[in-house]
Amino acid sequence: MRLLLTSAGVKNASIREALVDLLGKPVEEASALVVPTASYPGPGGPARAWRVITGHASTPLCEIGWSSLGVLELSALPSVDPSAWVPEVREVDALLVGGGDPLYLAHWLRASGVADLLDSLAGTVYVGVSAGSMVVAPRVGEEFVGWRPPGGGDATLGLVDFSLFPHLDHPDLPDNAMASAEAWAAGIDGPAYAVDDQTAVVVRDGEVTVVTEGHWRRFG
Repeated sequence: MRLLLTSAGVKNASIREALVDLLGKPVEEASALVVPTASYPGPGGPARAWRVITGHASTPLCEIGWSSLGVLELSALPSVDPSAWVPEVREVDALLVGGGDPLYLAHWLRASGVADLLDSLAGTVYVGVSAGSMVVAPRVGEEFVGWRPPGGGDATLGLVDFSLFPHLDHPDLPDNAMASAEAWAAGIDGPAYAVDDQTAVVVRDGEVTVVTEGHWRRFG
């Protein structure tokens, strides 16, 4: 699986160019499924999910011109026969994983069975936004723990060997200043990236590159 890990979606031409390169075709010729599940914890969750799906969020994802788009709600999948959704997950060009709560998202990726499929999706591009990007890391750090999983802790999927601090220096998020990122990285005990909303981390064939029209920092 090829990964495009963003803080705030396809925000600029450089990130879109990286997406097209990973897809191997224009976005307008590619199919996608969007995962809004991380939106639900906390007040306003249904409205946040609606904004992601309909392209009314501030994190461009669904509205960028896909040839076809479907919704994959993870919490519904355990009650559905896998034959109804697994083939479609395997066939689409991109899996769009929206932001919200990373541990809630990790829980439902595992409980739904989607996490078990990810390594086998060699031809799929995983596009993460905020929590959707953080969830592929080994852990998120205590600073990003909101919803707590039954077993506790801050572990996520571990599809990559680094962690991600999103929305670096966002004007509406004073706790996301560089000093906060430095303190967070000191407790992660492993490689980590802090990225602003104009930056994406690309993972392809195990190689990690950064695409940016903003600023970022690598720790460790």
